[in-house]
Amino acid sequence: MTFNQLNMVWTMVRARIDLLRRNPSAGYVSETTLITALLISAGVLVLGIIVAKVIAKATSIEL
Repeated sequence: MTFNQLNMVWTMVRARIDLLRRNPSAGYVSETTLITALLISAGVLVLGIIVAKVIAKATSIEL
């Protein structure tokens, strides 16, 4: 990258930061999405553990 390209990128980053500072609720969607993704991941993990335990118990039953 040349100096002009770096200068242009830096100017764009500063402009985006200034825009976000003027609208503090703009990052709310990202936070909500992240929290939702973490909760879904935790739910899938718990469901997987439960299914594994149920399958292990079912296979240990002798008829």
